Amino acid sequence: MFEGRLRLFLVWLCAALFMLPVSLAAAQEKDGVGDLKLPGISSYATPKSEAPLALGGGGAITLSAQLTDKGTDITRGLVWRVFKPEAVNGKLPMVASAHGGSAVFQLEPGSYLVHASYGRAGATKRITVGKEAKRESLVLDAGGLKLDAVLSGGVRIPPKKLRFSIYEGTAEANGDRALIIPDVEPNSVVRLNAGIYHVVSTYGAVNAVIRSDIRVEAGKLTEATVEHHAAEITMKLVRETGGEAIADTSWSLLNESGDPIKETVGAFASMVLAEGDYTIIAKNRDRIYQKDFTVVAGQNQEIEVLASEAAAMDPEEGAD
Repeated sequence: MFEGRLRLFLVWLCAALFMLPVSLAAAQEKDGVGDLKLPGISSYATPKSEAPLALGGGGAITLSAQLTDKGTDITRGLVWRVFKPEAVNGKLPMVASAHGGSAVFQLEPGSYLVHASYGRAGATKRITVGKEAKRESLVLDAGGLKLDAVLSGGVRIPPKKLRFSIYEGTAEANGDRALIIPDVEPNSVVRLNAGIYHVVSTYGAVNAVIRSDIRVEAGKLTEATVEHHAAEITMKLVRETGGEAIADTSWSLLNESGDPIKETVGAFASMVLAEGDYTIIAKNRDRIYQKDFTVVAGQNQEIEVLASEAAAMDPEEGAD
């Protein structure tokens, strides 16, 4: 009997020891310790000091940003980064960061550089942190830019075939401009610092390009629409008018000056071209054919190249 009770006690004791971690975890959940989260701590870099920030000698600093000096605080979309002003290995060490609107940091006393970015707009300010709580604000001097393009007469361009690139407004000595944002979709809002920017609108992927200089004003949304003088052209090689396109055809497109601007392979050659005069050369097997045509802005068209003796070229002439 005694041995049976002893065995039962040992079994109970092992079970109790095994359940101890679970019981502790349950107690923490009940007391709320397991759900304890420090606000925004996931957005901050690991502190350099071993002392807890709450016990350090620093004070809280609240950072806010506005588009203009008389504007209201930006409530979302900001990225804050706090750096020590002394570079290490050529880089400023980042000590904290946060996302959203206004942000509160607990920092050790000293001097810091604060950078606020809002889209492609941004501003940097040197701040000093002491033992007392304080506030600092940054004026971004920024606005928004919304771009679109149409064809002659206001005809809409399919968004998938339209893209914008935004460059610095001032060209370098060699004439090049620094690219700020490539591949901007139409009707999307880009946040930029106030100033003049060089915008390139590309319709299709050949030569339908419009360039313009646009001014962005602080605190305002600038909407700009450019007009493309171009059309969509589809070419095919046929044996008779209205016939089926001949497969395995190589295409070369020449501009008015005779310079090649596009090459492709297939039964159809589809592309967007700026208005003007062109020559298309189609090669199928050992035969070469050509045709001159004109692109009129806003007038999409299908061009047939006849595989006839009249349209055929001497292969030796085509090689030159």
